[in-house]
Amino acid sequence: MFNIVLFQPEIPQNTGNIVRTSVAAGCVVHLIRPLGFEITDKHLKRAGLDYWKDAKVIVYEDFEEFHKKNPGRYFYASTKAAARYDQILYESGDYIIFGPESKGLDEKLLNENYKSAVRIPMSENNRSLNLSNSVAIIIYEALRQHDFTGLCEKGRLTKF
Repeated sequence: MFNIVLFQPEIPQNTGNIVRTSVAAGCVVHLIRPLGFEITDKHLKRAGLDYWKDAKVIVYEDFEEFHKKNPGRYFYASTKAAARYDQILYESGDYIIFGPESKGLDEKLLNENYKSAVRIPMSENNRSLNLSNSVAIIIYEALRQHDFTGLCEKGRLTKF
């Protein structure tokens, strides 16, 4: 199981999509305030569809509270990182931290954790990917490395 950490997320639809992905991937979502929306936001709930009942979402007042309650290995997703996300060997229980949509993670935090910062390759002229897409890309790489342990092994079609 992996942990998705959203530091000060701003867009409720992105967070809702990430919650839906977390349920499918068997992950926990950690939300660090301030949030750019209320947890009861209709756009947040709509994007998460009926997956909310199965979601594991924990909200923290700030990064210090999150850090104190969650010891472990942290990875920081950023377009500024040197290492590619697929060059990391992820371990069950790892925390993958994503910054706010409009500005990403703070450069001071990234510099302090340079060896744990990861990026998704993209064309040079792009600023960034959508947060929800970025989470899915990195989480599913971590799951692939563990042979998708705990996830459904077969499709639902019975005939082609």
